Amino acid sequence: MPEPATGSFPLHLLAPPNPAVLPLPPRTWLGDGVALLRGVVYDIPDGCRPLTLDLWLPENAGGLLPVLVYVHGGAWRTGRRDDLGPRFRDWRPSPFVRLVQAGFAVACLDYRLSGEAVHPAQRDDVAAALAWLRRRAPEIGLDMGRTVLWGESAGGHLAALTALTQPAGTVLGCVTWYAPSNLTVFAEDVPDSSYSAHDGGTFEALMLGGAPAETAGAARDASPVAHVTDQAPPFLLLHGTDDSLVPARQSVRLAEALTAAGCHPDLWLVEGGNHLWVGLSDAEVENCFTRTLQFATACVDAGGR
Repeated sequence: MPEPATGSFPLHLLAPPNPAVLPLPPRTWLGDGVALLRGVVYDIPDGCRPLTLDLWLPENAGGLLPVLVYVHGGAWRTGRRDDLGPRFRDWRPSPFVRLVQAGFAVACLDYRLSGEAVHPAQRDDVAAALAWLRRRAPEIGLDMGRTVLWGESAGGHLAALTALTQPAGTVLGCVTWYAPSNLTVFAEDVPDSSYSAHDGGTFEALMLGGAPAETAGAARDASPVAHVTDQAPPFLLLHGTDDSLVPARQSVRLAEALTAAGCHPDLWLVEGGNHLWVGLSDAEVENCFTRTLQFATACVDAGGR
C-alpha cells in the first residue's frame, strides 16, 4: 500500500478511542456472587499506554452500589492494581470478593508509574478514573455520590492526595495504609542517616522528577498535608509503628494537619507493624482489613442518609 502524500493523511484517524464511550468488556462470573470486569480502559494519556481498571461487582445488586476505589502501592515504581500486598495474596475468598459481598462495587486502577511520567501524572490518573466512573455510573449501576478512596503505601499517598485536591464532596472518605504524606520532610523522618533529600535516586525523587530538596515546589504539591482544609473528607490512617520504609511519623503528620484544620481523623498506629504489615499476626492483619471495611461502610451509610 503506497504511503499517503505529505499532509494528505487524515490525522484524526490516529486519535485514540474515547474511553467514555468504549464498550465495556464482558463480565466474568467468579462465583461467590461476584462478577468481574477486567481491564476496562478509563483513560489514554498522550504518549502513554491505555490505563485500565478492574471492576468487581455483585451478580445481583438490587440498587445503585457504593464504590470503593483502591489504589495499589509499589513506591510509584511498580505494583499491580489487584494486589493488596503479600499478606493478602492467599486469602480465600479474596479481599475484593469480601468487599463486594459487603455491598460495595470495587474499582482497582492502574496509573502511570514513575518510569513513565512524573508528578502530577499519578494524581491526575486517579482523578481521571473517578471521572470515568462518574460518566459510566448509570450503565454500571454505581452511586458515585457514595465513594471512598483507599490505598496502601504509594497508593495511599495518591488516594490521600486525590481526596484532598478534588472538589469537596467528591469522596466521602479516604483510607491510607502506611502512606507518605509530606515529601518535603520525608528525609527528616527516616531514621537511616544515609537517606538524603538531595538524592535523586530515591523512589520519591523518581516520582517527583528530581530530588525533593531540588524540586521543592513539586515536593510540596505532591504532599497531601499541603492540601488539607476544613473541607477534607473523613480519614482513616493505619500505620505500623516499626515501618522501616515509610516512617509512621508520616501518618502522624497528616493526622495533625487534619486535626489542625478542624477535622477528626482516625489514626491507628499498629504496634509492631512493619511495611506491608510484616511482623503482624494473621489476626492483626485481618483486623486492619476489618477496620478499613467498617470505616468505608460507615462513610457510605452516612452519605446515603
